[in-house]
Amino acid sequence: MRHLQITPQDNVAIALLDLAAGEAVAGLKLRDAIPRGHKFALAAIPAGGLVVKYGLPIGNARAAIAPGEHVHAHNLKTRLDGIVEYHYDGPPAPVVLPAAPDAAFHGYRRANGQVGIRNHLYIVPTVGCVNKLAENLAAAFNRQRPTAATTIDRAIALTHPYGCSQLGDDHETTRAILAAHVRHPNAAGVLVLGLGCENNTVESFRERLGPDDPRHRRFLVSQEEGDDFAAGYQALLELAAAIHDRREPIPASELIVGLKCGGSDGLSGITANPLLGRFSDRLVALGGTSLLGEVPEMFGAETLLMQRCQTAEVFQKCVAMINDFKNYFTRHGQAIYENPSPGNKAGGISTLEDKSLGCTQKGGRTHVVDVLTTGEQPRRRGLNLLSGPGNDMVATTLLSAAGAHLVLFTTGRGTPFGGVVPTLKIASNTELADRKPHWIDFNAGRLLEKHADRDAVDQDFFQLVLDTASGQPARNETHGYEEIAIFKDGVTL
Repeated sequence: MRHLQITPQDNVAIALLDLAAGEAVAGLKLRDAIPRGHKFALAAIPAGGLVVKYGLPIGNARAAIAPGEHVHAHNLKTRLDGIVEYHYDGPPAPVVLPAAPDAAFHGYRRANGQVGIRNHLYIVPTVGCVNKLAENLAAAFNRQRPTAATTIDRAIALTHPYGCSQLGDDHETTRAILAAHVRHPNAAGVLVLGLGCENNTVESFRERLGPDDPRHRRFLVSQEEGDDFAAGYQALLELAAAIHDRREPIPASELIVGLKCGGSDGLSGITANPLLGRFSDRLVALGGTSLLGEVPEMFGAETLLMQRCQTAEVFQKCVAMINDFKNYFTRHGQAIYENPSPGNKAGGISTLEDKSLGCTQKGGRTHVVDVLTTGEQPRRRGLNLLSGPGNDMVATTLLSAAGAHLVLFTTGRGTPFGGVVPTLKIASNTELADRKPHWIDFNAGRLLEKHADRDAVDQDFFQLVLDTASGQPARNETHGYEEIAIFKDGVTL
């Protein structure tokens, strides 16, 4: 295939490879060169007329567009403007999903009943001042760890720049995200590392965590130790020696999976994001949980998600989440609906509607069962929405803070980034997968190959997720790309 018209209602098609001006495509002659992932008009579109992709408007034509002409940011503008009034039309119709065979992975059943897919030691600084100490401790443990005496995979330092000089909501956000990672089931043990004079004191943070768990947690205040490195390293050895959890079969219904996209292109909404949507539907059908965040990348498609809210209460939470983020933009004097990045635009995404209609496909077709805020854990199995920005590092951190065992990350442009949980990178196109095999875990570009078997691709992908949950390392883990980033909105002292 050289081009794709996604639905019969569309008046644009997507180039699946670079097309030259003058080529005969879709029964017309191209007026412009069309890069891969970009759009061209299938029929004349008058000035102000709707441009339709995915069967829905993605904007208005700035000027008349002729058949075969390149349709992009230069001649297409968003239709979105201001705050929208939303209405709940009642519970959505039941979603009938194909029967899914039972599936399982090999994970760790913790003493508190939680399930983990890694046996890591987390070193969590309460404040950025001790980041380097945390990194040095992790490096020393991983270099010298007594493999015969422990089932620990390795230590990871969750470094960040905050924990002091923050006020109000920012300070609480930092504490909520750090506390959620201390409690994360992928961490078999945690060393909480403080300095001693920060706002987020070890003492107050310890209270936030709830009952102590000496077998799985240690606390160290650097200013109170003569040799803080030696004390920290000894704490890691003691944690490792006390942990002997081993993998056992666990049903896929206990998986919590985060859904994320970054560095998207015009093929992301055709290959990789729908692949995640079908995965999410299958996981939910098995009784599992998926998390969809990136609120600004719902703008323009939010009503599609609202129509799927299981109850009026969930609908109201969804409306509040959307409007809170719109108010966040206006509070800082920023345009709400100017979202596609330069990389998105270079890849063929023109407007926020264009981006959002492709982005939200990661959530599949199932009902939205709840809406979560920062650090909240899912209360209901199924598709949950998660409040937070689209920034790759922050959004991925929020997913792991919400309890995601792993994150599925689609991309058309590519990125080496990974969170502190396995972060599987899914390429929207084969060229990226071939060029960056050290970044990419799965090639969704296979779906565009001649005679592609979608069911076979879906099964291969589902098996990859189960294998990763069972211990197979993601590319980000192999290369040590594991980090967190904390959302900040207010004043720093």
